[in-house]
Amino acid sequence: MKTEFQKCMDGEIFDGKDKELAEMTLKTKRLLVKLNSTDYADTKQKEAILREMFGHLGENVHVDINFRCEYGKNIFVGNKVIINMNCTFVDNNRIEIGNNVLIASNVQIYTATHSTNVKERTMQNWDESKAICNTFALPIKIEDNVWIGGGAIILPGVTIGRNSVIGAGSVVTRSIPADCVAVGNPCRVIKHMNNEPD
Repeated sequence: MKTEFQKCMDGEIFDGKDKELAEMTLKTKRLLVKLNSTDYADTKQKEAILREMFGHLGENVHVDINFRCEYGKNIFVGNKVIINMNCTFVDNNRIEIGNNVLIASNVQIYTATHSTNVKERTMQNWDESKAICNTFALPIKIEDNVWIGGGAIILPGVTIGRNSVIGAGSVVTRSIPADCVAVGNPCRVIKHMNNEPD
């Protein structure tokens, strides 16, 4: 029988009140308090907290305050990455960030979602020991050399292809191919780029 965490990772409906998931969330929320209250100049302490919290943390990664996430362990970050201030990563499923990625302030990345059908979204015969709604989560991948502009929102199941740029304030509802500039709500490709080396 699958655990609720396995269901979560497999994109199935999971119970967020499950003991294992609740303990993961509590541990991460405590680590976030430590991270966001650590002296800004204490880069070694901040890195140690991030390494404890994330599934993987590459080299030369800067995560600004105030950073927020759900489980932490589902966040995998490559090398030379900037995650600017006030970013929120709802990592109920895997969030994979490649190398040389720039994520501007106030970016929100959501793996968790719900059905648009109210009968599927709400719990039937609900009791207080269970979550109040049906939730499932889909992975998100941000490939190498991507720049995500300030205030962008990236929704479940999206991949952003290598070298692409997402305009500030965009809502990314579907995957964006490599070597593009994409903007808007919903986010659409407005330009293709040639990023071949000279």
